[in-house]
Amino acid sequence: MLTARDIMTSKVITIDPEASIAELAQLLDNHRINGVPVVDESGQLVGVITQSDLIKRARELELPPAINILDLHIFLETASGLQRRLQKMLGGTVKEVMTDKPLTISPETPASEIAALMDRKKVHTLPVLAAGKLVGIVGKIDLIRGLARQASG
Repeated sequence: MLTARDIMTSKVITIDPEASIAELAQLLDNHRINGVPVVDESGQLVGVITQSDLIKRARELELPPAINILDLHIFLETASGLQRRLQKMLGGTVKEVMTDKPLTISPETPASEIAALMDRKKVHTLPVLAAGKLVGIVGKIDLIRGLARQASG
């Protein structure tokens, strides 16, 4: 059975939460990667930031959907949800734009479960933690390569 340990990238490129968005964009471009774990000065994983986060940041602000009944406007998004979207759009540092509390997997997580998580949760970058330490990362392409190797082997 194929697991995260078999397909993960173990030389993980990370970024500091205080790094600028420009530094992040340069890092992603230089390494041709989709996203990176955000690691604080003590080495703890504090988030993940991806190309998708940067694309969301570049979009124009969309007002929350609302239902209008007579003169009553019922917004279908909480004020805190709108505030979080605004923070991400206006953020100048990684910590302001990243996804905090990211989904993580262990080295023993089966490839089928990784695929299901990526599909169900719409994530494409999963940090791999062992005993609370970042030991690798699995991106979509890692999963695809692993499945291709398994099919040909």
